[in-house]
Amino acid sequence: MITILAIVFVIAVGSAIGFIYLTPETATRVLFNFERQRAGLVRKEIRLPDGANYAYLEGGQGEALVLLHGFGANKDTFARTSRYLTSHYRVVVPDHIGFGESDHPAEADYSPNAQAERLHALAKALGISTLHLGGNSMGGQIAMAYAALYPDEVKSLWLLDPAGIWSAPESDLRKVIAKTGKNPLMPQTEDEFAELIPFVMADAPFIPRPLMNVMARERILNYTLEEKIFPQLIADSVEQRVNGMQTPTLIVWGELDRTLNVASAEILHNLMPNSQVIIMPGVGHVPMVERPLQSANDYLKFRSTL
Repeated sequence: MITILAIVFVIAVGSAIGFIYLTPETATRVLFNFERQRAGLVRKEIRLPDGANYAYLEGGQGEALVLLHGFGANKDTFARTSRYLTSHYRVVVPDHIGFGESDHPAEADYSPNAQAERLHALAKALGISTLHLGGNSMGGQIAMAYAALYPDEVKSLWLLDPAGIWSAPESDLRKVIAKTGKNPLMPQTEDEFAELIPFVMADAPFIPRPLMNVMARERILNYTLEEKIFPQLIADSVEQRVNGMQTPTLIVWGELDRTLNVASAEILHNLMPNSQVIIMPGVGHVPMVERPLQSANDYLKFRSTL
């Protein structure tokens, strides 16, 4: 009996490995679809009155929780933690314009304010008048811009290693850019993408190299546009806009974040009087991927206090 089970196991493992290496594009889609289904998320699209086409994930019922991904990422970065949230809220996770499966207009304004205005139009199109807003990195920067523009519509903020706190001490990312002139967040080869993963995540989930290469090729296709977008993010500091903001806010930062200095958390906390801070040990720049369950539980506890 044990021998039969061992043979079945070996065959199953061999089939899985063959599937990954022989059809990596299909395997990547299967992986993403599995994470979405497990989270109760469904992929949807909507075209706004101005013609912009958004791709987004949606699942669950209740108050709207809109989650915003970071620079160079996409909506699926929130799938793992959404698994623990869709039983509580209506979770909506869009691809920003310029990223993922949403439109990529070459000459658009990609400043955080412009992205926030687009997201506001998206929310209205989805029938969302008030919302809880979360975001990682660039997504957190856009979330703060949104809250500053529409303070009466944002009920709370969940900021995971948000960008836009440029008075903070220099991060490893800024040091690398200053020294080499090259931005690790903008890979141009499959090898550079493979190096990006451990740079942004201290505890990254395992990704087989063939699947990683599929993701790399998708990123590389967006390199020229990201070259235009990145300077618009660096030019935008949110500190003045959030100074004194009363929106209830949970600030989460990975202690080992190399992209944005963890000292930013205290700066932001001091600017936002109704905020609380969680520093996650052993975690890098993407807590909701590195610690999906803990991230969700911390957020649920925060929401229970509102």
